[in-house]
Amino acid sequence: MSKVVHFEIPVDAPDRAAGFYRDALGWDISRFGDEPYWLVRAGQDEEPGANGALTDRDDLHRSPVLTVGVDDIEDAWRRVQRYGSKVAQPKLPVPGVGWSAYVLDSEGNTIGLFQPDTSAAGR
Repeated sequence: MSKVVHFEIPVDAPDRAAGFYRDALGWDISRFGDEPYWLVRAGQDEEPGANGALTDRDDLHRSPVLTVGVDDIEDAWRRVQRYGSKVAQPKLPVPGVGWSAYVLDSEGNTIGLFQPDTSAAGR
């Protein structure tokens, strides 16, 4: 069974959005390197729930995206395609963290797949 492990919220004005979530919800938000990606710590680590990110709004991120953790991204990729998903972004490494892919579910929503793997490296 796959569990939601991460979320991504698309934003048009990252500074404004980060300020909103910091002030309104108390989230810790920090930019991830030079990427248009801001990491969100949405509560204490011992609390239930997922952390996430703010990201630029684009074709992949038209609305919030939930990412589910999987043991084997290749197997999960085959299964979701068998049941009608479409490729939104093929498997890519997140160096030192794991593997990520995005699919469109049966309703056209973007869903992320993520397999932890500290040996994942860039191409």
